[in-house]
Formats: sequence, structure tokens, C-alpha cells
Amino acid sequence: MSALRAASRGKLVSAAEAVQLLADGDMLATGGFVGIGFPENLAVALEERFLATGAPRNLGLVYAAGQGDGRSRGLNHLGHAGLVGRVIGGHWGLVPALQKLAVSGAIEAWNLPQGVISHLFRDIAAGKPGHLSRVGLGTFVDPRQGGGAINDRSTDERVRLLQIDGEDVLFYKSFPIDVAFIRGTTADTDGNITMEREALTLEALAIAMAAHNSGGIVIVQVERLAAAQSLHPREVKIPGALVDCVVLAEDPAYHWQTFAEPYSAAFAGELRVPAGRVEAMPMSERKLIARRAALELKPNSVINLGIGMPEGVAAVAAEERVIDLITLTAEPGVIGGIPAGGLNFGAAVNTQAIIDQPYQFDFYDGGGLDLAILGLAQADAEGNLNVSRFGPRLAGAGGFINISQNAQRVVFVGSFTARGADGTPAPKFVRRVEQITFSGREAWRRRQPVLYVTERCVFRLHEKGLELTEIAPGVDLGRDILALMEFAPVIERPPRLMDAAIFRDEPMALRARLLLLPLPERFHLDEARRTLFINFEHLSIRRSEDVEAVRGEVERLLAPLAYKVDVVVNYDHFALDPDVEDDWAAMVRLLVERHYRSVVRYTTSAFLRAKLGPALAARGVVPRLYDSAGAAHAGLKDGS
Repeated sequence: MSALRAASRGKLVSAAEAVQLLADGDMLATGGFVGIGFPENLAVALEERFLATGAPRNLGLVYAAGQGDGRSRGLNHLGHAGLVGRVIGGHWGLVPALQKLAVSGAIEAWNLPQGVISHLFRDIAAGKPGHLSRVGLGTFVDPRQGGGAINDRSTDERVRLLQIDGEDVLFYKSFPIDVAFIRGTTADTDGNITMEREALTLEALAIAMAAHNSGGIVIVQVERLAAAQSLHPREVKIPGALVDCVVLAEDPAYHWQTFAEPYSAAFAGELRVPAGRVEAMPMSERKLIARRAALELKPNSVINLGIGMPEGVAAVAAEERVIDLITLTAEPGVIGGIPAGGLNFGAAVNTQAIIDQPYQFDFYDGGGLDLAILGLAQADAEGNLNVSRFGPRLAGAGGFINISQNAQRVVFVGSFTARGADGTPAPKFVRRVEQITFSGREAWRRRQPVLYVTERCVFRLHEKGLELTEIAPGVDLGRDILALMEFAPVIERPPRLMDAAIFRDEPMALRARLLLLPLPERFHLDEARRTLFINFEHLSIRRSEDVEAVRGEVERLLAPLAYKVDVVVNYDHFALDPDVEDDWAAMVRLLVERHYRSVVRYTTSAFLRAKLGPALAARGVVPRLYDSAGAAHAGLKDGS
């Protein structure tokens, strides 16, 4: 490299010159997310060299996120027998050329979690023996279930099961990086790199450090050049000390911002786009699913939405004007804003911040996500999910394992059935998934709340597997659900009806639902009339902690009094999870005995009256339940 460093043009070389530096068997690391940040010019030049000369051969390849367009761009340029001999990838669905080599056994191949690979780059840079993590336990990357190997040819141990203080963890082994292909926006002749026009910064710095500290070569593709020492140091993302070669993109098509967008100032954060009027999604199966999932949103939550069906949740949130109440994120480093879809996936507009991908996965792995809404491709009786492999079709896990395993709550969304080869419905809820991308047992062990939402019913993770908890109005349990499943779900009590608002072709008033009154503001004590008014409208009681919070507020108001009070309770649109019905009734009974002289309740919902009245009565509480506030007040006065 000394000759390159001494050249009058600094570190600038052509793409053809740069790829001459790769030798047979080298381990190549590439950066990118779909098309964002992918050095297309370098991939094209490497492919051209191989097709012309047959060299280099049997390269190793490692990449974290999917890097391709599903056809010919990105890492598909490297999908030639003989060019690569072993591949470690996070996502395979966008690289059919490599996928074919892996599934056929023509190469050694592994699928490891995207976040793990992005962290491995940092660990390799730091000279560590590997990456220690709980991510992947119970899934197909667990050595007890294959260690991420895609075919029988892939026998090297990439993942090892260890025990630390009696707890299972996975150890992902490090390996040297010989060559790095990464991308930036501007380079000076000393090799300092800025990324001002890129939609993401990704793991470019980590890859550069890993290759440099492995004694390897760092090659960076850029779209423009600057004089030495002319770049602002705060804007330099990759220091020139790490960079061996700079390649100026030889065609603008090789340096599009994404594989769908030559350049968007909004994706680069140069400007914020007007929100404008949001077009409502047409009523469809997808919208019904997105609406039910959107009911799980909570204000001030940090959320990850997967690609595909989960993107509909963002559309519903925008339509219902609640985007400003939540913070959406995407795994390559986006925080806030509105995520893009399709071949722009990974980019976003109006973001709050763009951080490097390894840091985003630090945040995810540490439990920073309040909620993840991800796709449901195939589920089984144990609550396991498969989104990564279906026969010869290898999608890969991407960031799914990191995200689903570590979010505080998870909602999987998808249609209840798939379309079979003959066009008839094919079961998605199967006896045993082909590959475990999400482990139901591991989630239950960690007490992670998990929902599985479809257009006709909702399941939740239960100790015994999947429990059917909700059913859509008009759906026949036997014909429309049980007959189309390969296993019998847990049904401990009759499933409740899904919220009727989901199915009406009008807004759900989701903003009003999310901006509910704080709990203390739901209680009003009229000491003159010795009456307590309680407003439970739109309140959801899902956990024992919720029950305790209500009890605490009532005790705070009534315990100091020397007398008992009359109580009027509004139960309109109230939701009580079946798991805490006994806790709720016990709490009500306690308050009645201690503080209430009399109590009346009302709700305009006949369904809720039919459910709540018997539930309270069965647990020793006299319901005194009315259909209106007026009737309740009248009942309080006459004692009926």
C-alpha cells in the first residue's frame, strides 16, 4: 500500500485497481442496508474481475443486514460459484444469487442475527475473542438447534453455548477481516470520510476498524472528493488513518442513496418534509390487522416496526394522528420520524437522530424497546415463530431475533392463513415451525408479553402454548379458526370479541384512547354529598399492577375519612383482562367492605354489562349495574 499512499492523488484509486488487492480466501466484510450505504461500484468491479480472470476465488463474506434488491444489485454481484466459498450473513432474502449457492450446498453458509454481526465487527476491532450475548437462545442459531448453519457443508463452529453464573449464554466467535468494502459521501485525499448525503451511517466505522486492526485493507467508495484537511473533523465518520483506498463512484447509478432513490434531502436530514394530509388506508384485511395492533400503542413508547405487514401500523398511527405520541425506530439506526418502505426501507424522514447500527442494537438488546410489532409468517403450538426459512426459500433472520427477543412487549401481525400453491388457504398456525426464529418457551421463561394478531382472532403466549383470547365479530370458532389450524390452541375461557371499532370504516378515535386521563384525575370526591365519582371510561386493566394502582388511589382519597361514601362508577369502554378478573373482584370487595356505603355502576355496552355483572356476582360482589349514568344515579338514590 505504500505506493498508493505516496501517489499524488493521495489514496484515490479506480474500482478496478482497488479490487486487485483481494487475494484468494480473503474474508471480505461489506456495509449496507438494502441499498443504503452499499458500495455498488466495488461489487461490480469485483464481479467483473472474477468473470474476466477467475480470481479471486473462495472469498469469505460477512455482512449484517440484507444488501440487495432481490434481483441483481448489491451482493447479488458476488453470487458466482467459485467467487465466494463461505458466507456469514444476517439476512438472505434480498440476495437470491447467494441464497441459491447456500441452499444448494455449493458454499459454506451461516445465518446469524443482524445485531450480533454488527456487534462482532466492534469485537473484532477490539481484539476480543468473540461476542457474548443471550440473543439467539432457543432459536435456530442456538448450537442445540443448528448453530445458524444453513446447510450440512457448514460444519465450523460459529456459535458456542456457555454457562455464566448458572445462566445460558451464546458465544459468537471472532475471526479476522482481510478486506472491507464500505461507503461514504465525501473523501479528502488523506482518506477522511464524511457521510452527509447518506441516509444511514450503519456499521461503517466498526467494519473499518475491524479490518484495519486485523491487518486488512479498507476500501471506501464515495461520490465526491475534497482537498486534504478540508473536512470538518466533527463530520468525519471514518478517519483517514483507517482508510487504505478511496474509490470515486464511476457512475451516479452506482451511488444512489437507496436502491429506489437517487437522492432525497429528507432522507439525508437536510430538511423536514410537511406532514400534509394523510390518506387513509382502504379497509382491508391488512388494515384490520394494523388497527388491532395499533390498540397496543401507548404514549411515549419507543417502538420498532418490521417491514411488510407491520408497516400498516405506521399508516394507521398517522391516519389516527398519534405518530407524535410515539417514537418509531428502525434497526439500522433511525430514531424518530416516519420510516420509509420498499427498497427505501431503513431510511426515514423527519428523524430525531441517526446513530450507528451497533449502538442501535445495544439499545435494542438492553431492553430499550417498549414495543416491537413484527411480521407473522408461521407460528406453532408452543408459540414459536418462523420468518426465516421455508423449504428452499431462505429469507434469513435479519434483526428479527434481536428485536423480538429483547423488546418489553411483542406483537406479531399477519393474516390468519397463507395462500397455498393451488390458491386455497394454507395454515400458518402449524404443529411445528420449520425453523425457530422466535422461541415461545424462551419468551415465557422471561415473562415477556406476546400477542399474535390476525384479521379474525388474537392469541397470546401462554404457559401451555398459544391461547385464543379474542375473536372477530361474525367469525365461527370451529369453521373459521380451529378447522384451519394444525393444532388446538389453549381456550381457558370463551374468547372475547375484538374491539368493534376495528371493523368500522371510520376513525377509531385512537388519539383519544391513548390520551386518557391520568389515573388520579379519574377520581372525584364530593365531600359535601359524601359521594365518590369514578371514571373508568376507556381504561384498560391488564396486570395486577394496574389493579393495585386503582386500589391505591381509592385508599388515598377515602382512608383519611371518618365515614363511608356512596360511589358511582363509569365503566363505559372499560377493558378487564381475564387474568386479573379475580384480583379486580377481590380489590372491589375490599373497598366495599372498608369504604363504600353503597355503589352503583353503569356502561352503555350491553356486552360489557353481560360480562362484568356475572363476573362480579360470581366473586361475591353485588353488581348493581345500569345502562346509563342517569339510571345509575337514580338507583343510588332509591337504593335499588
